[in-house]
Amino acid sequence: MLNLTEPPDRLCILRLSAIGDTCHVVPVVRTLQRLWPTTALTWVIGRIEARLMSLLPGVEFITIDKRAGLAAARTLRAALAGRRFDVLLHMQLSLRASLVSLLIPAKVRLGFDHARARELQWLFTNAQIAPHRRQHVLDSLQGFLGALGLQQGKLSWNLPLPAEAQQYAAALIPDRQPTLIISPCSAHRARNWRPERYAAIAEHAVQAHGLRVILCGARSALERDMGAAIERAARVPIINQIGADTLPQLLALLARARVLLCPDSGPAHMATMVGTPVIGLYAATRLQRTGPYLSRQWCVDRYDMAARRFRCRSAEQLAWHAKIERPGVMDLIEVADVRERLDALLRSAAAPLLP
Repeated sequence: MLNLTEPPDRLCILRLSAIGDTCHVVPVVRTLQRLWPTTALTWVIGRIEARLMSLLPGVEFITIDKRAGLAAARTLRAALAGRRFDVLLHMQLSLRASLVSLLIPAKVRLGFDHARARELQWLFTNAQIAPHRRQHVLDSLQGFLGALGLQQGKLSWNLPLPAEAQQYAAALIPDRQPTLIISPCSAHRARNWRPERYAAIAEHAVQAHGLRVILCGARSALERDMGAAIERAARVPIINQIGADTLPQLLALLARARVLLCPDSGPAHMATMVGTPVIGLYAATRLQRTGPYLSRQWCVDRYDMAARRFRCRSAEQLAWHAKIERPGVMDLIEVADVRERLDALLRSAAAPLLP
């Protein structure tokens, strides 16, 4: 634990990406704002992620275009000219982020413990959080609060939703009819389920439960093609909004939904921020490490089966962060598995998940 005799004047957070991981940072920020209200907070973040996180009040955001290379470094250096922070929270385990950290002047440079500091992160810090094994990513980030002598307490996200985003969501979900949102794609292709299986769940949601079904996603060709394939395979009405919304609009839409179905991807953690339960599909990645924090009981977990099938080992024998992104790995998740989780969730109390 750091020996801070009083709250620092200036604290910087370095977490560039991805959307899901930046969602995990928000409770840390909220705790810092609650317990250290006089501390000025700066967050160095990726350009895309800032489109969502800039909803967070009371934080200065300095964005980096990760595709800009040396130009991004020059921009950051100019933005920080003449400034020095009391504490830097280096929350990203990548060499690129560590190189960026060299441009952030700070007295205390707090990073992960040596065992978890992959890609040589420990070389770029002068203080470490307490070591832990096999934690959820959100819990690992709470370790930064512990090192500062703070306790998380109640988890809080509470991103204010812009009026325009709320109007967008209300136009698509205007009534009390429960809505299933399907966000079918991860940027990692091997994490994605087959479109005909998503279509089968959409049919079950409509026919057995009377749900409205909305497809959401970004503008990539992968996601547009997936959405079109789901529409072709489904024999029920589906509203296809893939490529049609902004990140704040998607967050507002998730806030009005009854449930989200998705693979391991950013929307799972966006839904968690607004208290919407998530049926996550996990075979390529480890549910207990990266699953939706408040919805792991509703997810389908075939990671151990994947480890045995594709790695000839049990999940316990693999590194905690190991991915099994092999062709066909998501086929280990059957339609019946997801249908059972959806049925169970809809039988449960309709109270929001936020603690």
